[in-house]
Amino acid sequence: MHDDPYCLRSRLSWRLLALQAAILVALLAVVLAGLCASGFVLAERDEDRVIDVVRRALTREPQGGLALRPTAELQQLRSETPDLWFLVRDRQGRVLSEGTVPGEFAAIGNGLDQISQARLGWQLFEDDPRKPAARLKRVNTDAGNVQVITATQGRLTGAKALFMTSLAFLGIALPGLLLMGTATFIATPMIVRRAFRGLDTAADEARRIDIHQRGARLPLERIPLEVMPLVTAINDALARLDQGYARHKRFVADAAHELRTPIAILNTRLESLAAGPDKTRLMEDAARLATLAEQLLDIQRLDRCGHPFTRVNLVAVAQSVAADLAPLAIAAGYELALDAPATPIETMGDAAALERALTNLVQNAVQHGPRRGTIAIRVDRPASIEVTDEGTGIPAEQREQIFEPFYRLTPRDRGAGLGLNMVREIVQLHGGHVSVADGPNGGGACFRMTLPEVRQS
Repeated sequence: MHDDPYCLRSRLSWRLLALQAAILVALLAVVLAGLCASGFVLAERDEDRVIDVVRRALTREPQGGLALRPTAELQQLRSETPDLWFLVRDRQGRVLSEGTVPGEFAAIGNGLDQISQARLGWQLFEDDPRKPAARLKRVNTDAGNVQVITATQGRLTGAKALFMTSLAFLGIALPGLLLMGTATFIATPMIVRRAFRGLDTAADEARRIDIHQRGARLPLERIPLEVMPLVTAINDALARLDQGYARHKRFVADAAHELRTPIAILNTRLESLAAGPDKTRLMEDAARLATLAEQLLDIQRLDRCGHPFTRVNLVAVAQSVAADLAPLAIAAGYELALDAPATPIETMGDAAALERALTNLVQNAVQHGPRRGTIAIRVDRPASIEVTDEGTGIPAEQREQIFEPFYRLTPRDRGAGLGLNMVREIVQLHGGHVSVADGPNGGGACFRMTLPEVRQS
């Protein structure tokens, strides 16, 4: 089972975002732990609750002094907060206190009579967090308007801790995470795209490599070190393929050259025989054998085809092929007709290669035809050459397959299956295409080579 391809940019972005979130949470935990260890308690401060409880319990004695009623709220507050302290002072200067009032606040006196509320104490990260802090607030009670100073934090419950931690995360970590996440999703694709720009160039070069290109290698410039082993391995594989192809070419070329001599001797001896059906059949078999040897050599000539291309007159090419193959076609029972205009029709290419392609088409018609009728060669504009026979034609479902190497229409076909493949290779090297259709009269086959035309100046 294979894993589906994935987007490296997306995967890096999400993983970086997860790493940033983990770092932020860990940093927040370290900061909170450090604050707690230094004496700073993350809890909801309860001074306002203390002031409300004292306000509802405060009353005045008959002699005018301040007193506290033993309310249930006050009793609960005293039981919950062992370090509870507060200081109450009215406008006449009467004072009521409970608990150990820090000296810093006990001596305030009437200095803050004009202040309705204030928070007194230390600054975070600048003062000692263990210094006492206080809350001052002026409230209306049953004993009149009084000033209450207190400092208590109450019990730190789980709900309060969770609430304060959530507030710290939402206020500090979440905005930072959103900012870094946005930067990550914008910057990561840009960084990856820039880092892999050399790899994109190598991929474009790889797409342009074809079977006829030798010595092609992928560029190593601007390739990331992590990908360098892969590109180097591909270049090594291309070098091994070049070596194997060169050995194959040498073997085929040597074999084809070795075959030409005995084939020439065979033709000489066949020509000395008396005329008759047997001689004709043997001459055709020898011609097919010679054609096979030439096709093997054509495979080697393809790499040297058109260096550089020149103007080629397709009319002249057709005339030359018709003149060379007319005796073979007539001996096999056909008429060979040529239909070409008087004016040249030119393309850019290799004249010898185009002659070999047209020769293969005509020989194919001679070999597979019914040994009667006409084989017609027609040159027309735009630059194209047609070869038409009056045989059984090519089935529609096999018209693409016949151009593959070693493909035969019938298993007993005596052909090697190289001729039509050679035609397609030569035509494609010239920037054209070859196709097959039914003959003009509904029978036989019509092979058409279409090439880029060069207009006459």
